[in-house]
Formats: sequence, structure tokens, C-alpha cells
Amino acid sequence: MNIRLKVIALVAAIFAVLVWAEVLVERLVVMPSFAQLERADAQVAMRRIAYGLERTLAELATSATDWGNWADTYRFVNDHNREFVTANITDLALRQLNVNMLLIIDRDGRVVHAHDLDLQSDRPLRLPLASKEQLPADFPWRANLDGGSAARGLLRTTHGIMLLAASPILDGHGQGPSRGMVILGRLLTPVVVESLGAQAQVSLAMLPPEPDRAAEELIESDAATLVYRTFNDLYGRPVMRLRVDVPRAITARGYGAVAFASACLIAAAVIVLVLLVLVLNRVILRPLAQLTRHAVALGEDPDLTTPLALPRRDEFGVLARELDRMVERVADSRMQLVDQSFQAGFAELAKGVLHNLGNALTPISVRLASLTDKLRAAPLEEVEQAVAELRAGPTDGQRSRDLEEFVRLASEELAGTVRVVREDVATITRQTSLIQTMLTEQMRSARNEQVIEPVRLTELLTQSLEIVPDACRARLRIEPDDTVREVGVVRVARTVLRLILQNLIINASDAVRDAGKQKGTLRVSAQILREADRQQLHLQCVDDGVGIPEENLTRVFEMGFSTKSPETNHGIGLHWCANAIGALGGRIWAASDGPGSGAALHLLVPLNNRDSARAAGAA
Repeated sequence: MNIRLKVIALVAAIFAVLVWAEVLVERLVVMPSFAQLERADAQVAMRRIAYGLERTLAELATSATDWGNWADTYRFVNDHNREFVTANITDLALRQLNVNMLLIIDRDGRVVHAHDLDLQSDRPLRLPLASKEQLPADFPWRANLDGGSAARGLLRTTHGIMLLAASPILDGHGQGPSRGMVILGRLLTPVVVESLGAQAQVSLAMLPPEPDRAAEELIESDAATLVYRTFNDLYGRPVMRLRVDVPRAITARGYGAVAFASACLIAAAVIVLVLLVLVLNRVILRPLAQLTRHAVALGEDPDLTTPLALPRRDEFGVLARELDRMVERVADSRMQLVDQSFQAGFAELAKGVLHNLGNALTPISVRLASLTDKLRAAPLEEVEQAVAELRAGPTDGQRSRDLEEFVRLASEELAGTVRVVREDVATITRQTSLIQTMLTEQMRSARNEQVIEPVRLTELLTQSLEIVPDACRARLRIEPDDTVREVGVVRVARTVLRLILQNLIINASDAVRDAGKQKGTLRVSAQILREADRQQLHLQCVDDGVGIPEENLTRVFEMGFSTKSPETNHGIGLHWCANAIGALGGRIWAASDGPGSGAALHLLVPLNNRDSARAAGAA
């Protein structure tokens, strides 16, 4: 399939996905949001109903407070004056209060006076609560008689649900002590329920309670959203269940709007798709096909001299002209690139080799200087003079004995010097041999040969210390833990790993010096990490030197980066270590808690499973 068909298919697929995504968004986001709005509207309507009911109770409580905080009521509880009843507690008074029941209770719970009325028929209701001489023993508001506090709530009666409000009987100035309470009651008739629904502008129905149902429920049908709420009476028992019916007009309109929007989107997508394909074909796909054919021709032309000469003034024309210019210079550029790559690689290798040679030659230079000083201090000329004097002939007897004693002592001193020089020469010979081995390994590495040898880590650390300057060894104490010995024999590129350890030891010594310490410690631990198909050697070198700031943990391996003086350090050592261990297939990283907290360098070196196991078994 060529790119034209791919682009057309891709654009068509994109539009199809967009249409599909739009349909999903409408079904999963837009339509549910309409339903959520309806649910929220229904729940708000139920809250308005509950607020209306609470407001009706509050109005009833206000009337009860007015009657309770009336001096005539206060006196009536004491003297039971019938004139107060005749003048104030009448059918007209209940009708003006819009209540169905009025009770006056004293502090002992006795009913001082009770009056109830059916506001529709003007006949007594004969409610059980108004017919008793005393409040029931379990009546919840008995505690309010003693405390003189107001109360309100719902109560089931023989004539339906009644709204009750009680207020303490005070002296008309809001002062006590309370002498009982006034209780006003209003039946929650269908007219009252309809009025509450009209106030909330919803359809409201009062239902009997269902104890096993939740306090509030929301049920959706195709036509309406129904919200149920259960209300408790004075005793905390379910007394009624109100239902709010909210028609699903929002969802119906939403479906219509979404269907219209989807149809418009699909039509617009088809039109845009056709136009986009035509424009892409003319502006992009056709010139792109020309460039493609020319690129294929260039690949088949060995001399790279065929120009495209595309007569366009847009980006494709610019690209074609630049391609023609690039073709003219590609041969020379390729040759220059090869030369520069070779020179860069050679320079990189040379820097690493020279750096390691410098590290290895430093202890040799120090020993040679020490050896020169020892030889210069030897009394060679004095011995030659004394021997010449003894050979000259007989001299004074005491003089001869002094000369012979001097020659004997000088010979002993020269013998000691020779022994020390012989040890230094042996050390220099070993160090020179290590340098020769290193150069040999570098030559093998330059020929891409892998030199893998079995080695014990304890011996490798000892060999690394031999090519470290004496000052570094004097400043740093190497402490390998038991894991270094327990690892046993491993097969690694011994020379490369030794040079890496040498660099790490020198850097740790410098870190101890920069921390202002006379003596520091480098702790070395080892671990074999086993995976499904390979094994790796994990070496951890932890010093107590100056530490590494967090921002330099990765930069220490960059070429040329160093926190030391540029006159004595060129930022090559750790960079060479990273390159060398990377060439072995491993990696190196640094960790530190910050300046003054020391640093840890981690080496991860791949091992050959079969060879390592064989070497370990042989050991």
C-alpha cells in the first residue's frame, strides 16, 4: 500500500474514531450529565420539601412560643381560671392559629386544658392525646417539662400525621421558672401536602413508612425521577414517607439535541474528509511521490549526480533544491566524516591510555627519585678514597686501623643500601611488567579482542594497589569485607578492571585529602547478581571522603568534568572508567548523601555463567 492510500485510510480512520469518540462522549458523558442534572434537581426538590416542612414546624413553634410566653397562660396554669379558657381557647382561636389541637400541660405532665378541632367540619377530633388527663409516661417531651425547653416534631394520630410544636410556659417576659408547656398540633392533611408540593413546584405524595427501606432513595424510570425520604416521629420511629416526582424532561430534550448534533457532526466530517483528501493529494502527496521516486533513483545511481530540479516554491521545492545541493557534497562529507570519526576515536583511546599510563608511571617516578636520593647519599667516594689510601702503602698503624674500620662500616652501609635498592628495583620491575601487560591489553582491545581471565578479587585489589602512588596508599586504608573473599574466582577482563579500581582508589584518596583528613578508609564489598540468563558482579566502593553534591552524581563521568584543579586533573579518569566498563557490557554509577558524607561508587560487570561456574569449581 502506497502512502496515498495510507494517508486516506488514516484520515478516514481518524474521522471515524472522532465520530465514535463523540458518540461515546454523548452517551457516557453528556447524557449521564443530563440524568445527573435531573437527579440533582429531584434531590433539591426533596430538600425544598423538607425545608418547607421544617418551616411549617417553625411557624407552629412560633405560635406555641407566643402562647407559652403569655402572662395569662402563666396565671392559668396556677389558678385554672375558666374565664381564660372561655375567652381565649375557642374554635375561632384554633382556626386563626390554623392548628387542630392546643394542649396546656403543667410541670407534672398533667393536661390542664385540651382542645382539638377539625378545621374542615368544625367538629371535635377527639384525639387520644387531647383526651387524656396526663401525658403518656413514655412521651419524649417529658424531659422538656423539667428543662423548660422548646421542642417540635411529628406524631402519628388516629386522624393521620400531626405536626407538633411545644414551648415552655413563662411569665410573659421570657422569665421562669417554667410552669409547663403549650403544645400546638396541625394535621398533615392532603391539602397541606399539596401546598408543600406547590411551594417546591413538584408533585408530592405522602406514603406509609417502609421500615426496611433506606432513609432516602432515588429511583429513575423512563418517565420520571422519584425521590423518597422517610421521616421519623417523636419516638424516632418511621412515621411517613414522602415521594417527589420530577419528569425527565431534561433527558428527553438532551436526546433530541444530541441526535441533531451527531447528525451535523457526521455530515461535516464527511465533507471535511473529502476536501482534506483532495487538498492533501494535490499539495503533499503528489510532490512527495516525486521526491520518493527521486530518492529511489539516487539509491540506484552510484555517482550521486542526478538532480531533481522540482519547480516548486513551497517547502517541497526548498527540500528538492537542498537535496540536489546535498547530493553534490555527499561524497566529500562522507569521507570527512569517516576521517573525523577515526581521529575522534583514536584521540579518545589515546587519552584513556595516557591517563592510565600516567597513573601507573607516577609510583615508578617516585621510587626512582627515592632510589636516586639513596644512591646519592651512599658514601661511595669516601670509600674509594679510603681504599686508595690503603693501597698506597704502609701508613701510621692507627691511621690504617681507622681506615679499615671506616671501610668496614661503609661497606655495611653500602650493603644495606644495595638491599633497599634491590627491593625498589624489584618493585619497579613488577610495576613495569604491569604497564607492559596493560599496553598489551590495550592493543588487544584495539583489535576488539576480549581478554577474559579468572581472578580472585582479593588478588585484584592487591594488584591495583601496587600501581597506586605511595602517597595515596599512605592516605587510604583499603578494607574489603568478607563478601570479597566469599565471591571467590570470577572471570573478568582483569587488566581493565584493575585499571578501573586503580582510578577509584586514587579518587578516594584525593577525596579523603580534600576532606582535610590525614587517614581515610575505602570499604569494598562484592556480590554476584544472578538473573535468568546471566550473572553480574556488583562491586561497591565506599569512602569517607569529601562526598559528591547531588547535582554532580552523574556529571562526574562526563568527559572533562572535575572538581579538582585543572592543572593536576583533566577529568579523564572516571570518564575512561565509564567507557571501559561500558565496553564490557556493564555500567558504573555514583551515590552520595552530599558534601562531607563520603561517596559510594558501584560497578556492575557481566560474567560468563559457564566460565565463572567452571572457574569457581576449579578453585
